[in-house]
Amino acid sequence: MGLLLELQKRLPDGWFLRRLLPAALFVVVAVVGGGRLGWAHWSDLGRARAGIAGALRLGEGPGSDGAAVLVLLAAAAVAAALAVPFAAGAAGALASGAWPWWLSPLGRRLTERRRRRWSPADEIAREAVRARAAGRETRAARLDALRARSAPAEPAGPTWCGDRLRATERRVLETTGTDVAEAWTGLFLGASDQAREALGAARDAYDAACEALVWAVAFTVLGAWWWPSAPAGVLLGLAAWRALRRAVEALCRTTEAVVALPQAPDDGPGARPSAVE
Repeated sequence: MGLLLELQKRLPDGWFLRRLLPAALFVVVAVVGGGRLGWAHWSDLGRARAGIAGALRLGEGPGSDGAAVLVLLAAAAVAAALAVPFAAGAAGALASGAWPWWLSPLGRRLTERRRRRWSPADEIAREAVRARAAGRETRAARLDALRARSAPAEPAGPTWCGDRLRATERRVLETTGTDVAEAWTGLFLGASDQAREALGAARDAYDAACEALVWAVAFTVLGAWWWPSAPAGVLLGLAAWRALRRAVEALCRTTEAVVALPQAPDDGPGARPSAVE
């Protein structure tokens, strides 16, 4: 564990722990679960061990065939680790509401669906009071939880994350007159080191959640060949979506706090992209 932590410190963006290890796990599960076990023998661990031992020739020492298999597995894991940031960028764009034109019909339908399901927090609170007065404690508790998650304004886009980011931009513009998307470079350069570190950590958490969503989709799709991968992918997707919402909330709050801080003297180049793009 100490070696892994040291590697995480030395490798940029935790590339080893956050990208390479999940990629290696996915490749192993795809090869062993999807390629060797399948649906018919999904729980046959003996068959899996025999397949791995046969491929690597563990009983006779690693020969050329075993070395070739190891090289191919390593190459596949590295390729997957390199591809994940690009897929995560697409996932982040969709989560932020920046949908491409060819997905705009779906985006409009999702927006309309979110508007139909949305209710003001005050209305939900009144309904919870009525349910509690009628002795329906379970419904009242569910409504209280729904009120805590309810968006303060009517949905304007296909995703909660996109609405939250746009709301932050509007609030900053109204309170400070600053267009965050346009003036981000100057704001970042004028921020203190502590503020830059906080923004970087918030954006890194957002990127990590998007990458987790990509892995969730990958493991869910792999379930077509080895079904235990599908429920694992669904659970990972639920956890990643909750982490994404928390990361967006933290990113928005951090951005608002940094914009409200007094500007520090400019300490040179090194601007980062907008945290709310």
